[in-house]
Amino acid sequence: MYAIVKVGGKQYRVEKGDSLVVDRMREDQGASVTLEPLLFAGGGKDKTVFDREELAKVKVEAVVAGHERGRKVHVLKFKPKKGYKRRSGHRSDLTRLEIKDIKMLSRRPPAKKPAAKKEETADGS
Repeated sequence: MYAIVKVGGKQYRVEKGDSLVVDRMREDQGASVTLEPLLFAGGGKDKTVFDREELAKVKVEAVVAGHERGRKVHVLKFKPKKGYKRRSGHRSDLTRLEIKDIKMLSRRPPAKKPAAKKEETADGS
């Protein structure tokens, strides 16, 4: 059983127990995260789910294992015969996710209701 999930604008193939390195997420270490599934395969009888209504039933849970930095990428600009050389580098901030569970629920989870805003009147009461 596996799923294709979307994290930070990129797609990853994940299975239960996988470790995944993605672009930095705001969640703290140890926080639980629900990932957005784009495809679900498994669940018996070679069932593959593409439909949005069916994907709403799929739940991919992950835990933030830690935050780390990627490899240093060296950048060099050079123009021959001009004496122009520039050297710089950069390291990406990354987050390591541990996939805890991939499951297909029997029914769609209830939608979260937006918080009600307080309405103010013109006279301030």
